[in-house]
This record gives sequence, structure tokens and C-alpha cells, in this order.
Amino acid sequence: MGPGYFWSGGMWIFPIIMIIVMLIVVYLIFGRGNIRAPWCGPSQYYDNVKSSESALEILKKRYAKGEITKEEFEQMKNDII
Repeated sequence: MGPGYFWSGGMWIFPIIMIIVMLIVVYLIFGRGNIRAPWCGPSQYYDNVKSSESALEILKKRYAKGEITKEEFEQMKNDII
């Protein structure tokens, strides 16, 4: 059993299998279109999507919550439009 026995005996397949397994693991963690680990949570992605509201929608929500009066709402709406 010399050094050539490793390659001729079929043992060369194990390093290749390990490389393939490592590539699959790396793809599953980071290869989904964005570079972040899955343990970061989906809330970071959804917060970015949710923050794309228009200024008028935000103003309407503030008025509905009672944070601003009708006069302030009308004035800010006129400023936006």
C-alpha cells in the first residue's frame, strides 16, 4: 500500500464529496439572492419593504391615530401635493 493506493482504490471520491457538501451548505446559507445569514430573521427584509410608504399614506395614518389635528393634516397635505 503505497501512496498510489489512495487514488486507485477509489478513496479520491471522499474529498470531492466533502467539497460538494461544503458548497451546498454555503449556498443554503448565503446563496438566496441576498448576503445575510438566515439567523438574522426576516424582519429586517420586511422593514425595508414596509418603509417605502408614500408621504401621504404616512400623513393619513398619523391623522387616523389622532397625532395631528384636521387643520394640521390639511396644511401638510397641501404642502405635500
